Amino acid sequence: MNTSWFEAEQAIVNTVSYVDVFDYPLTPAEIHRYLIRLPLTSAETHGLLDAGRLVPARLSRRDGLYMLPGREEVAEVRRQRRAASQGLWPAAVAYGRHIARMPFVRMVAVTGSLSVNNVMPGGDIDYLVITADDHLWVSRAFVLLVVRWAARRGQEICPNYFLSQRALRLHDRNLYTAHELAHMVPLYGRPIYDYLRRANGWTARYLPNAAGPPPVLAQAQDYLRGLAPSPARALVEATLGTATGRRLDRWEMTRKVRKFRRLYHGWQESDFSADTCKGHFNHHQQRVITAYTQRATAPIEPVAGQPQ
Repeated sequence: MNTSWFEAEQAIVNTVSYVDVFDYPLTPAEIHRYLIRLPLTSAETHGLLDAGRLVPARLSRRDGLYMLPGREEVAEVRRQRRAASQGLWPAAVAYGRHIARMPFVRMVAVTGSLSVNNVMPGGDIDYLVITADDHLWVSRAFVLLVVRWAARRGQEICPNYFLSQRALRLHDRNLYTAHELAHMVPLYGRPIYDYLRRANGWTARYLPNAAGPPPVLAQAQDYLRGLAPSPARALVEATLGTATGRRLDRWEMTRKVRKFRRLYHGWQESDFSADTCKGHFNHHQQRVITAYTQRATAPIEPVAGQPQ
């Protein structure tokens, strides 16, 4: 291990501190995958957890999960939310299939709490949607038809982040965004997902072990075999893939952005352009980073007698 014991253990504590913001304790394998800033091996991570220095001094352990001391109740929270998430995955994949069939959609991924099986009962389903260039806003309008259809059936779905294919190198580069990319579960358009991860290689500075999709992907793919493009989508794309279609897209963008400016205040985490529709209006990212900073910057000193 090319780092001190204290640095390695601090990385583990920081990793558990981040997910504590979401009431989400971790397994040893998850601690290794989402280890913040240090590329420890799986064996090194497990060795540190088993060495007896972290538990109970700096972490607690219950039911094979690790959490901050005094937060043992989150083990039961995770069990309950995992059960709620398992019940939501079939709907997430089914509606993801419908979104994937909409014109100009090139990739669909589940994001947010469902991507890590941490949905509260009654929670919604978040999606990232990647579209063809110059057609993001028209594509979004078609996707909203699926949203309305799902709502009539009693299911809230929230495709709240759209990107065009030429906008996959993200400018918002921080620990929160790195986690969002590492957690997302691609349902459709795997080659574009792979390019998205490569185009944002900066995430390795924050999460050096979190390459590729999370293990939950296999669960989602069980539902997705045989998904093929719709002939109707091909017809619509041929009709709108013209200069007139691009002008329609610009008109739809202007109309919707004007509406958002009228309805919402505080745009720090939102972004609207020809290549982006990021409808995050509730300052969630800033709240998460602030809560994590409060946990991670608590006074921490090496344990007496601990090797440095």
